[in-house]
Amino acid sequence: MMHCIRWQYRFTHQKRTVWIPPVLGAVAFLIYFIYFCPEYSNPVDPADVFDKDVCTCGLCKPKPLRTPWFEQHFNGSIEPLLVRKDQVLPDHVLKWWLQLQGLNNASHLPWVLEQLFKVIPSGDPYEEQYNRPCRSCAVVGNSGNLKGSHHGEKINAHKFIIRMNGARTSGFEADVGSRTTHHFMYPESAVHLSHGVHLVLVPFKLQDLRWITSALSSGEIKFTYTRVKQFLQADKDKVLIFNPAFFKYIHDNWTNHHGKYPSTGMLALFFALHICDEVSTSS
Repeated sequence: MMHCIRWQYRFTHQKRTVWIPPVLGAVAFLIYFIYFCPEYSNPVDPADVFDKDVCTCGLCKPKPLRTPWFEQHFNGSIEPLLVRKDQVLPDHVLKWWLQLQGLNNASHLPWVLEQLFKVIPSGDPYEEQYNRPCRSCAVVGNSGNLKGSHHGEKINAHKFIIRMNGARTSGFEADVGSRTTHHFMYPESAVHLSHGVHLVLVPFKLQDLRWITSALSSGEIKFTYTRVKQFLQADKDKVLIFNPAFFKYIHDNWTNHHGKYPSTGMLALFFALHICDEVSTSS
């Protein structure tokens, strides 16, 4: 049986709630604990924790006091998505990304991206951070821990609901919800998507960018290191590409280089933390 951890602060007419059923890992717990509960790690006046002047969602949205630890790790200048205007990757990012695939030459990358942005949108739909509605987001993992939790309605209540790889909702709606707004995948884990869902491609290799272009157009690529879908059912105008620079930022700043690269779940979590105002995680 799942148990929810709920932290709630009320100052004047303000409220901040973070709903965290057992999370995608201890890192997520640590981030929330320090980010939203700074008084546990630093003696501060609770009245100073939130900025009372920032309002969204019809309520004053508290602005958390960032601890030195969080400030040291968080970098809001690195965009989560790869877009046309930022398609030239810094040399250190390019070198790291290429070594994931055992390559040392990316001479074809500009041409690959040119072809890609002929098929999918070239802009960032989340670039505007001001004068917009509040974004509440749920990152939902694929473990069996949610079975019998009856958290479906809570998950469905979020504006953005992020799932990954082979996530299923059919038959499990009462526990995991029925809605999906963003689905993270790579070629080898790809699934067909319903109309209206954003496909977020995680490119572990240059071939992945070629594949998504092909899968949404000519269907010429059928194999990477294993068989992949020749064609993919997804809305072309809702396809997003995870930024390799953001990929490396998570590896450098948040996972302490544990493993060769961060997991898809970790990428989804930090994507949410950078584009959303409130984030819930469940797995």
